[in-house]
Amino acid sequence: MTIGYWCVLAAAVLPQLFVLLTGVPTKDAASRWGKGYDNREPREYLAKLEGWRRRARAAEANGYEAFAPFAAAVIIAHLTHAPPRTVDLLALAFVACRLAHGAFYIADLRTLRSLIWFGGVGATLALFLSGA
Repeated sequence: MTIGYWCVLAAAVLPQLFVLLTGVPTKDAASRWGKGYDNREPREYLAKLEGWRRRARAAEANGYEAFAPFAAAVIIAHLTHAPPRTVDLLALAFVACRLAHGAFYIADLRTLRSLIWFGGVGATLALFLSGA
């Protein structure tokens, strides 16, 4: 399996790492998540998060939104016989951008978050075009 394909797996898992920061339920969910957590309606609880935890949840959602175009771009780049090294480097760049994006999102660094978001989009577009 290529590095590009491994990056697809990394990009699929990465959003879940950000939601772990909000306090994923453990054996004692109430102590970890705080008062009001109900596993029957976790989205209601997540909607009430504030501060950096709310931003971590938003980073998670944004990661899911960015995943599909990236995964398609890696597959299309491979199918169109793009140079493997180019695909691997662009895929690694995308994953690095997504990591930084989440960190900047949680830290409330809006300008950096937006700039690095464009980097991820650019890597995805470059993947689509790399086999042309």
